[in-house]
Amino acid sequence: MSDYFGKEIPKLGFGLMRLPKKGLGTDIEQVKKMVDLFMEAGFTYFDTAFVYGSSEKDIKKALVDRYPRDSYTLATKLNAFMMAPNEKAAKQQFYKSLERTGAGYFDYYLMHAFMENNYTKYDKYHIWDFVKERKSEGLIKYFGFSYHAGPQLLDRLLTEHPEVDFIQLQINYADWNNSSVASRANYEVARKHGKSIVIMEPVKGGKLANPPEEVKRLFREYAPDMSPASWAIRFAASLDGIITVLSGMSSVEQMEDNLSYMRNFKPLNDDEQAIIRRAQRILGHSTEIPCTACHYCTDGCPKQIPIPDIFTAANKQLGNGQMAEARESYMKIEAGHRAPDCIGCGQCERACPQHLKIVDYLKQCADMLEE
Repeated sequence: MSDYFGKEIPKLGFGLMRLPKKGLGTDIEQVKKMVDLFMEAGFTYFDTAFVYGSSEKDIKKALVDRYPRDSYTLATKLNAFMMAPNEKAAKQQFYKSLERTGAGYFDYYLMHAFMENNYTKYDKYHIWDFVKERKSEGLIKYFGFSYHAGPQLLDRLLTEHPEVDFIQLQINYADWNNSSVASRANYEVARKHGKSIVIMEPVKGGKLANPPEEVKRLFREYAPDMSPASWAIRFAASLDGIITVLSGMSSVEQMEDNLSYMRNFKPLNDDEQAIIRRAQRILGHSTEIPCTACHYCTDGCPKQIPIPDIFTAANKQLGNGQMAEARESYMKIEAGHRAPDCIGCGQCERACPQHLKIVDYLKQCADMLEE
């Protein structure tokens, strides 16, 4: 555990972006059970966002209505470029989030998903001042931003805004030296500025829960009972200056697995760090599509193509050689919404936090998976 901002926070956070589904909605009863397990284990940090579908309403039912307000830590986010056609609409997200969650105030509040092509919206809409005003009113305890760009812009933002309490960064062992995601470079900039960090995507949208077989074998030989996901989350939690590591859990089983090794967290030892470095070298030659399935790309797609589903199918072949399984998964996607139906408008690429060349990848998927 670490002591940040006067409150002790365990190093595992419950990311509420990928909650379990039941029919067309959320499986609230399963979420309640997950919340109970999480809280009983001594963990308190919950992370949602205005644009995470019904997540804010779901956490009201599963957490806020069932636990004292001072027993948990709630974070949410304001997104100035999605569902925000003007300044008034952007600012209204804060009050709508308060209404949806019923939380009364937010322990951590973030300006959401800064990228090179959108961060100026937060200046244009005067969101920095708006958030600081809400903090002065006691409606926010600590504020920061989540970030998906490079170290140069991050350095500039933290220089211009030293008042930021913390930042949220995408950090995982696979992307540690990835020039596009820049996990290590961004981490080092944040620490240079003395900022504490919330880590997102430690399992890379679930990719590191099921890495290539060569990586799995590496982990299995050292610790047969430890899941691949445990290596990813412990890597992130072993870094200095970490407030918490978010895991976007989608089932009771995932919750139980995370709690099994994070309840009594131990940082990676020297041998384990060496194994991670070997895994990084293996993944450096991986041909998988590095999609984290955040689904930002699907909002506004004129052809309603489920891009992450296509990439997940393709990665079964690219990462593990599972050609039949890849084809089977791909063919479950409705005709008219598959890879060849992409018109190349580029909307998805502008929205992608990973800066993927999505149009090119869809062409690759079409060549691989279409008859």
